Amino acid sequence: MANKAMIQRELKRQNLVMKYAKKRSILKQEIKKASSLKEKLTLHRKLQQLPRNSAAVRLHNRCLVTGRPKGYFRDFGLSRHVLRGATRLF
Repeated sequence: MANKAMIQRELKRQNLVMKYAKKRSILKQEIKKASSLKEKLTLHRKLQQLPRNSAAVRLHNRCLVTGRPKGYFRDFGLSRHVLRGATRLF
């Protein structure tokens, strides 16, 4: 079982991603539309000012029960160990 701190850290990242998703996408669109290099650099600097953990790339799938990061099934949100144990019960 993963540390409770690791599970909480991942939940915190998910909350940050949801909080800043709209702002991040708007800034990225503005960077693509910008014509001058100076304007692109200022917009890019604004993007860098956002929290690092607000990027969706930093999320890692974890089992909802154990917090295990490997052997994760996206369809169920569970690791292979929990999924196998659950199928034995039925």
